[in-house]
Amino acid sequence: MPIRAQNRRVSRTAVAALGAVGLIAVGAAPAAFADQAAPELVVGDIAPIEGVRPGSSLDQSVTVTNKGTTAADKVWVFYSVTRGLDFADVPSNCETHQVPSYDEMTAKWNVVCEFAQAVAPGASYAPEKPLVIKALDRALKDDLRVLVADSDPQLDESATTPVPGTAPAVKLVERQPGGEGTEQAVDVPVTSVNTADYQVTGASLTGDVGDTVILKAQFNNRGPAWVLTREGEPLVQVLITPPAGTSVVEPHGFCEAKGKAYACGTSQRWVDEDGGETYVFKLKIDKKVAGAKGSVALSTEARPFDPDKTNDRDDVTLDVTDGGSTGSTGSSGSTGSTGSAGSTGGSSDGSDSSAGGSSAGDSGSSTTGGNLAATGSSSATLPIAGAALAVAVAGAGTLVAVRRRAQNPS
Repeated sequence: MPIRAQNRRVSRTAVAALGAVGLIAVGAAPAAFADQAAPELVVGDIAPIEGVRPGSSLDQSVTVTNKGTTAADKVWVFYSVTRGLDFADVPSNCETHQVPSYDEMTAKWNVVCEFAQAVAPGASYAPEKPLVIKALDRALKDDLRVLVADSDPQLDESATTPVPGTAPAVKLVERQPGGEGTEQAVDVPVTSVNTADYQVTGASLTGDVGDTVILKAQFNNRGPAWVLTREGEPLVQVLITPPAGTSVVEPHGFCEAKGKAYACGTSQRWVDEDGGETYVFKLKIDKKVAGAKGSVALSTEARPFDPDKTNDRDDVTLDVTDGGSTGSTGSSGSTGSTGSAGSTGGSSDGSDSSAGGSSAGDSGSSTTGGNLAATGSSSATLPIAGAALAVAVAGAGTLVAVRRRAQNPS
């Protein structure tokens, strides 16, 4: 888990990697260029940042060192934060832009600063004034990425139009070498003191024996923080147990059977505040069981950010009525509709996306013998089909004739 949503776009990272392989294969990069000396800029180590309070700011200093044998004529410093963080007092020699969530990537707020200053081999520099990063009300587990380069970093194809900062421009000032890192980019976890309330909602179902009913169970994050699950951390699961006396005709696409229950994942490794999933199941009522009751519950891994455990479980009740026709459908909140998985949030780029579940499927097709049989006509079917075929053949011949005249004008 999680069971990932289907029909995702191909990862841009994968496409870029394939493009690079293609260039190498056709010899687009001459070998002579590989031997030329070039600047080698690295960014200084940045320790993980913890204990940040929503609404507060932190000044992030960055050191740039040239470990190459050639001077860098210009320097660019690229900052990127996830959606619980933002930038303040951006200098005028920097530009800000945003990149919405796509594929497996979260939404990002980025700043690119250009410094028209040379950095000699072995020298270390830092912006004279650190960039101000502020923690938003939804901050909890966020990431900061810092990258340095001697050429302008290329923007993501989904990036918004860059906007220049309005604070006074800053320049690089020399620093004593020492403590510099070894990488061109560093990723820094930023942890804030905040909470997020995970909760689930069950359903009340009604129907007759033989009916197919729709169960819609929900998982929501009521915030105030969004939750980004980092690599190696367990993802939340939602365990759905149908009421006794029912059988699952069609489970939700994010769910798989685990004994009598179904373990359901999320569509992404993060959950926005006011976001979540709706899990849709088609259940058939096989028999009436007095007091039949199922459940929706969160998995039991530790979630220190979620101290309220009272809403981690809810009931799924079933009322089997006496009499009435069989074959009708019913659900919590609607009758006669098969339903689909709905979203509970918005995009993670600031409009706050739901991690949204996929549809549980459309209602079944006709069982009266196929589309032709369902028309109620049988004896006329073959003559009509034959006439249609003849018309199609004649039309095709006409089209060929027209094309030949067009190619050989008289």
